[in-house]
Amino acid sequence: MKKSVAILFAFIISQFHAQQGAYYQQSAKYKMDIDVNAEKFTYEGKQTLDYKNNSPDELNVVYFHLYWNAFKPNSMMDQRVAGQGKNGDSRLQKDGVSRLASIPKDQEGAQNIHWIKQNGKTLKFEIQETVMKVYLAEPIRPNSSTTFTLEWDAVIPQQIRRSGRNNREGVDMTMTQWYPKIAEYDYDGWATFDYIGREFHAPFSDFDVTIKINKEYVIGAGGILENPSEVKGYDANAKIKADKNKATWKWSAKNILDFAWAADKDYIVKSFDVPQGPKVFLVYQNNDKTKVWEEAQPYITKYYQLMNSHFGKYVYPTYSFIQGGDGGMEYGMCTMILGEANDIEGLMGLMAHEGAHSWYQQILATNEPMRPWMDEGFTSYAEGYVMNQLFPPAKELPNPFANSLNAYRNFVKKGIEEPAIWLGDHHDNGTSYTYASYVKGELYLVELGYIMGEQNLAETLKQYYDQWALKHPSDRDFLHIAQKVSGMDLKWFQNYWINTTKTIDYGIKDVKYDAKSTTITLVNNGQVPMPIDFSVITTEKKIINYQIPMNMTRTWKEKDAYGEFKTMPYWPWTQKEYSITIPYTKSQLSVLGIDFSQRLADVNMADNFVEVK
Repeated sequence: MKKSVAILFAFIISQFHAQQGAYYQQSAKYKMDIDVNAEKFTYEGKQTLDYKNNSPDELNVVYFHLYWNAFKPNSMMDQRVAGQGKNGDSRLQKDGVSRLASIPKDQEGAQNIHWIKQNGKTLKFEIQETVMKVYLAEPIRPNSSTTFTLEWDAVIPQQIRRSGRNNREGVDMTMTQWYPKIAEYDYDGWATFDYIGREFHAPFSDFDVTIKINKEYVIGAGGILENPSEVKGYDANAKIKADKNKATWKWSAKNILDFAWAADKDYIVKSFDVPQGPKVFLVYQNNDKTKVWEEAQPYITKYYQLMNSHFGKYVYPTYSFIQGGDGGMEYGMCTMILGEANDIEGLMGLMAHEGAHSWYQQILATNEPMRPWMDEGFTSYAEGYVMNQLFPPAKELPNPFANSLNAYRNFVKKGIEEPAIWLGDHHDNGTSYTYASYVKGELYLVELGYIMGEQNLAETLKQYYDQWALKHPSDRDFLHIAQKVSGMDLKWFQNYWINTTKTIDYGIKDVKYDAKSTTITLVNNGQVPMPIDFSVITTEKKIINYQIPMNMTRTWKEKDAYGEFKTMPYWPWTQKEYSITIPYTKSQLSVLGIDFSQRLADVNMADNFVEVK
């Protein structure tokens, strides 16, 4: 008996120490030499990768991502799209038929690994679809480094999603997810998610990339161009150095997650400096369909100033907006976006979202395949916050996120919502993924602002940046800061909002007018308990605010940007109804309502307001 107790105690102690271990993150340095055959859309690659194991674990295998292997018939991506039919990502299927199934043989994506070595020793490897498992000649011990070398050739695929040749806007080559990329290793183990269509996770890395390509091409990339005077597009006085009709481009970048580039003969390059911000490059085809790019500079400048002020400073020296021709996708120090836009607001909406990923995918590098709501959702929140100031709505909204809240309410009625906690590639419905990740993630922050007060939310976002910039935070790390800043217990909210599809639905059930007061009975018709902001407008057009705390927060909201309020006794989360008596008579009241700011994600607002007649 005593021995069993001792064993159990030792196990508990070991688990405690395992969970309390010091934070670590892996690091890598890539040196790549790339020789592109632009006529055949192929290239040859050589890579040297210095890899540092900062973990406490000994590594006997490593994994690389070979993303382009997805772009062929009967790949896992193709199978998933075919299985989802019309419910799948609209960019991957048409009328329920997978676009990958009809890729011609000569345009299938391929990354053919010739060999890989560790410290000069040839290694055994196996290709598992878009993941390469590599068996090491010698283990990588904790706090030690190793060097991999490898050679490969690749076929640039027909562009179906993000990467590829000759996209719908006529860009020749969009080179994203294009090289063998070592997988992230952290407390959760190797991040070896197959490439099914969603997004990525990687260690922070340095890049030294040399690209040889036909001298007529202009390249846009994330990073620093080291030889602008020797290539086309960046220096008006450039003298292009060519060898066998190919120019050599030299790029470098430090501490980013991924290196991406695009190439086209018709690209032009414009650049400008943001005060206290990055040097911005605009790389796009100059034609009638891209004229609005000429209007972008003042908006982009203000965009960075707003983002730096509210969300933390952009840490890299440059950023490139590149016409990539397929939606929008963020990478280290750049984004690939659709270039053809009808107006500047539409173009800036895309730039604002993808640019904000520099904060919530690059600088604060969460594991998006596991927690897409943290990346897409927080990015969408930043986009909404900034766009509301860049382009104030013609009709004033109660808050900057009112449109997202209304979209969520309408979507819930369809009955196909899926929990935000699901892995990104494992959502059954493309639209459900969008709402779970983008909208529910955005509204996670909106609801926190409502619960704790906007000032506390702003402080939480700043402290989150200060503590976790250039690291890999999790939702637990963010929640820890939110609870510390607000003094509130918020675990219940995160569980309801992220782990379930339960909804908020409060209403005004009854109003009784007395000689000197009015009593309002509120009812919780939903499954998610929340504190309630209740307000009245008097006949003298004065707004009186009351806050009804919900006991699970344990600490009540003290202030909010949406007005001063009087705090009432708390509403136990198990209690169906709640009554509040206010010192106003019927003749003194004009309107009664739940949440005049309309931040509360209540799915049925019809019973939230009463006009006193």
